[in-house]
Amino acid sequence: MPDRPRLHRPRLNRPELGPRSEELRREAAERSRATLRARQERFLLATRPILQSSVAAALAWIAATEILGHEQPFFAPIAAVLSLGITLGQRRRRAIEMAFGVALGIGVADLIVLGIGTGPAQIAVVVALAMSVALLLGGGPMLASQAATSAVLVATLQPPTGGIAFDRFYDACVGAGTAMIVASLFLTVDPQAAVRRRAAPVLATLRGVLEDIARALEDRDEAEAESALLRIRAIDPLLGDLAEAVDAADESSRIAPSRRRRRGELDRRLEAARQVGYAVGNAKVLARGAIRAVALHDTTPPDAIEAIRDLARAVRALEPDLDVDTHAEEAREAALRSASRANGVLQQTSNMSANHVVAQVRSIATDLMRALGEQRDSAQEAVRHAVPDPDPEDRTSDEPSPASG
Repeated sequence: MPDRPRLHRPRLNRPELGPRSEELRREAAERSRATLRARQERFLLATRPILQSSVAAALAWIAATEILGHEQPFFAPIAAVLSLGITLGQRRRRAIEMAFGVALGIGVADLIVLGIGTGPAQIAVVVALAMSVALLLGGGPMLASQAATSAVLVATLQPPTGGIAFDRFYDACVGAGTAMIVASLFLTVDPQAAVRRRAAPVLATLRGVLEDIARALEDRDEAEAESALLRIRAIDPLLGDLAEAVDAADESSRIAPSRRRRRGELDRRLEAARQVGYAVGNAKVLARGAIRAVALHDTTPPDAIEAIRDLARAVRALEPDLDVDTHAEEAREAALRSASRANGVLQQTSNMSANHVVAQVRSIATDLMRALGEQRDSAQEAVRHAVPDPDPEDRTSDEPSPASG
């Protein structure tokens, strides 16, 4: 038997692929570590809502069976869990939409099933009508979805046999009411503590990324600048959790009378959390600008690099609990010092990359000033007109770095 001809495959030039392959592996590893940290933080922060949901489901079942006397009130724990959910925010609206959605779905399903019976075609009709009515009544996605879910459960698991009954509607009301009680009175979350906990990893990452960007510009290290960008992008889920905590804290302070007296303090912290979110967005743009500056071999003045470090110092003053009172002056001085250095850079160079860095430094400084309670106009004015610190000791940190060229 003749030998098969061998296929000649082109050999890969491994020396050429090596650096790029190593870069891709490094980026993948960094993204994986950042994602894992984000998942761990999200799980730890969700433990209390998980416990609340489980307790509310059990109490809703007990209330429906013992008080209402229903034998299988499965709508009660379902309504409780969905009203609380895994998140912190919008519980009142969620509970209200849940109750109305259940009532609407049950009503539509009872009428349709009593008239035309059950089956695949009837289920399709029931779902379409329930969702259509919910949307026509001005409901949102939660109301329409719950109406459809309730209609399906009625049409498949418990179709009406002796006329329209309101037991399932009562069960849903018990579940939604139980969820509100658990959220407001039992296992309550201190709104300020929730915001502080969720702000801590965001602040820590923001500060670390700013330090990494400054080091990348100083060392002309494009890989480190790219790593900083990956880190700041990876905290988007934590940033979403922070925004969620802000909404929940705002709602909680309105529900619980005992917390209304601290409304002013809470408002300052909530606004600070929102501004930190804006600072994160500007830090992403700053990281991209640093990558561009290093890749194009553009010179970054030492003052611009030190200005970024001043931003990191301002963020550090707010850590770990977004303290906008105790360390406000320290953070404000660092933010203004950063702005003054950045303003000085504008007089030193017309380099586009440097100007881009300066613009983002000023934007982040404004965000941090607003986090400290400054109004938009006054914060922008203070950053725009900040002048270099005349203190000789402070100027020693401005000496040019031989690696920044």
